[in-house]
Amino acid sequence: MNLNISGHHVEITPAIKEYVVTKFAKVLRHFDHVIDTQVILSKEPLKHSAEVTLRVPGKDIHCEVTDENLYAAIDLLSDKTDRQVIKYKTKASDHSNESAKRMSIG
Repeated sequence: MNLNISGHHVEITPAIKEYVVTKFAKVLRHFDHVIDTQVILSKEPLKHSAEVTLRVPGKDIHCEVTDENLYAAIDLLSDKTDRQVIKYKTKASDHSNESAKRMSIG
């Protein structure tokens, strides 16, 4: 997986980068066919936002989260992304099983 981390009005320190990599390792445990990941961390007055775009075969998964704390925003983003990846994975596996059933019937 190719992981790009960029910041708007936020300096990406080694600690922040390591935290993002650690959190998104959980996503890779559930689905290892991720092609590319783009994480954007930004800061506005009184709020931090984090967004991610995951490129998986046949689809791009995009999630966005806003919180008062940057680390909390990263936590929420990884949880939300993990749910979306699991949802994508179950849909992809369901469709592959259905096509096999249709072939045997038809």
